[in-house]
Amino acid sequence: MKRPGGLHIIAALALVSGCAPAPPDYSAVFDGTAGRWIDLTHDVSADAVFWPTADPFVLDTAAYGMTEGGYFYASFNFASSEHGGTHIDAPIHFAEGRISTEQIPLSAMIGPAAVIRDPAGDDADHQVGVEALAAWEARNGPIPSGAIVLLDTGWANRWPDPARYLGTALRGEEAVPELHFPGMDPEAAQWLVDNRDIAALGIDTASIDHGQSSGFETHRILYEENIPGYENVASLAELPEWGAFVVALPMKIAGGSGGPLRIVAFVPG
Repeated sequence: MKRPGGLHIIAALALVSGCAPAPPDYSAVFDGTAGRWIDLTHDVSADAVFWPTADPFVLDTAAYGMTEGGYFYASFNFASSEHGGTHIDAPIHFAEGRISTEQIPLSAMIGPAAVIRDPAGDDADHQVGVEALAAWEARNGPIPSGAIVLLDTGWANRWPDPARYLGTALRGEEAVPELHFPGMDPEAAQWLVDNRDIAALGIDTASIDHGQSSGFETHRILYEENIPGYENVASLAELPEWGAFVVALPMKIAGGSGGPLRIVAFVPG
């Protein structure tokens, strides 16, 4: 017969004595004594990089200044595509019948981060392949179930210059054939689906598929399995390969195919 562990015994004694057990103390995670928080989000503004065919971000002033009552008041209206700046792709974005933005579980947005560091250098058509995943696992062990995989290609350093970040400053359909930026090789995406149980995949470029992709195979492979994507993630160089934790909470758009994302990471130590 399996004997109860120490925590179970303490809980049982507390119940017998009429006292509730003390909750775990996580205050050190939030007061700065157990580590540091890193913002992985680009600012959303008129200068933010958006997909060339997506409506850009617009901020209109509804009110700004002193009121008749003698106090200051500011209010703005904004309009934006779901898929611009740092944002989340819901699986329905490329997979019919899969979950939309408000249906993405917290387990796909909060969890341990496996940072795959595969610098693209000046290769705008670089694709993170199975070799990069194998190299990470050789150093850290198999990617654990429930991990959020983040691809650090170094491309975020080019933000927010669209010519350097996207490969073109053009807008509209004519820009699409001119896109050049790194992504994930579809073979690597398929390998993850077949061999690992990841919660989400993020990247520091405009798309999890490289810019010259016309079939968006990486999107389709992952999203078919209800694995969401994070795009235009910032500051991944500040994270360790393993040991950080991610909190990635998007605007909860009912029926949405994505949405603006505020993503942060906690690095213990």
